[in-house]
Amino acid sequence: MTLVTPSIIGRSVHELPTPIAVLDDSALEHNLTTMAGWCREHGVELQPHGKTTMAPALFDRQLAAGATGITAATPAQVRVMREHGVPDVQLANELVQPGEAAWVAGEVAAGFGFRCWVDSPDGVEIMQAAAAPTGAVVDVLLEVGSPGGRTGTRAAAARDAVRAAIGRAPNVRLTGVAGYEGSMAGDRTPPSMAAVRAYLETLRAAGEELAPDVDGEVVLSAGGSMFYDVVADVLTGGGRVILRSGCYVTHDSGMFRRNSPLDGPDAPARLRAALTVWGTVVSAPEPGRAFLDVGRRDASFDQGLPVPLAVLPRGEREPRPLDGAEITALNDQHAFVALPVDAALAVGDRVQLGISHPCTTFDKWRWIALAGPGGVVADVVETRF
Repeated sequence: MTLVTPSIIGRSVHELPTPIAVLDDSALEHNLTTMAGWCREHGVELQPHGKTTMAPALFDRQLAAGATGITAATPAQVRVMREHGVPDVQLANELVQPGEAAWVAGEVAAGFGFRCWVDSPDGVEIMQAAAAPTGAVVDVLLEVGSPGGRTGTRAAAARDAVRAAIGRAPNVRLTGVAGYEGSMAGDRTPPSMAAVRAYLETLRAAGEELAPDVDGEVVLSAGGSMFYDVVADVLTGGGRVILRSGCYVTHDSGMFRRNSPLDGPDAPARLRAALTVWGTVVSAPEPGRAFLDVGRRDASFDQGLPVPLAVLPRGEREPRPLDGAEITALNDQHAFVALPVDAALAVGDRVQLGISHPCTTFDKWRWIALAGPGGVVADVVETRF
């Protein structure tokens, strides 16, 4: 890891200015090990979505734990991963910018492991035009979508048109199908689970349709961070299953705490929230209300507000649980804290906040403190957004 702020190494996170984002190293390692074990047990590969963290140091740890590659969402992310030496990247998106497609083709010709998604004959033609001058053959996955959903082919006729276009493109190679079941639902209620399962069954059927066009085992790529258990259940046996779950690496205290297959009382093993944000009470102007120096610029809020976890009272050395407190609103640099009648926060107290949806907390920080035992900063994790 590059130490952009080496002066904080060896210091307690409780000595550092707030707001500050902190990664718990032991929780990270637990999550890496837990997810790797789950994937081995279920016979699936993991190419975690790098957009969650965009932290090359964490890519290294994910690969070391058994991930077979890293997933990207944009060509710019692919460039960061290639620059860092990630050996195999899946672009979970269509690659239709001619300049970026030409750069990718040149890297593939030089030995870069890469595949992207296609959902139109136009997309295939753009890839063919970019790859032909290099002699590279670019691997693609045919994306399966749903009516009214996100990207992806809507029906068998559209898939046939894409397959025909690939058949006319000697520098584009069909390797399987891909899709995102998270577009179907945002929770694990029975209707949501039924919708996710139905979509994944369509994805598997599409893989069976195009199997005659694929040289070797069909790739089936799916799996966000909420339904990867259903992905494994439906797709295993239909080909080479590659999950793209990314948020497991830090987990959270909100949407994935409520909806991850690896959390809750019935989970075979539980992930731990590894990413938190610390703030300081800057004002306590009336009973039942306090304000922190943490806001929208510091913590995610798109999938739920931060969750108060612990307080370190001013002058004390050990945090203690902060029960009953709630963040009710965020400004750019303030968090509104509502407190139960029997609780209070004093000016100068430090408060630890759990977050919901790690992707949109990581992108707010150029570096994040990596805390070891006792909250001592062991290293710094840089992000590359």
